[in-house]
Amino acid sequence: MSQSSLDDDELFGEAAEEMRADVEEALDAARAELPAADDVWEVEADNTLGVLNALRSALDVEDVESHLRDAKKAFVVGERADAFEDADDLKAEIDAVEDVLGDIETAREQVGELASTVPALRSALEEAHEGSEDDEDADEEESDEEAEE
Repeated sequence: MSQSSLDDDELFGEAAEEMRADVEEALDAARAELPAADDVWEVEADNTLGVLNALRSALDVEDVESHLRDAKKAFVVGERADAFEDADDLKAEIDAVEDVLGDIETAREQVGELASTVPALRSALEEAHEGSEDDEDADEEESDEEAEE
């Protein structure tokens, strides 16, 4: 084997190791940016809307998405170059983070919808109760007038 092919093989091996390290580092960074379980479970707020807004904030995953994207880019390049001896474990880790991210995004959308629905529901309930109070007041006035006659 010539010296240049040995150097090329060594360089390729080093590049493959660096690429794998890049994927692993980006995955570690993505996992580190995932919300803590307690941040999603335990919330301090004075009312339902406060709870929903705190939960929505806890479910912010922009940094996770960024790190996951970096991991996927490095993985795709390495996989296409056939640089990884065993790419299955990296793929499984990427898929696992993607699954959690998908669950978080779904929950965030649902919390957002609920956060916009609850104030409207509160207003509708207040109006309904005001309407029933007006009806009761009118009924009482009619009863008082009939009693006077």
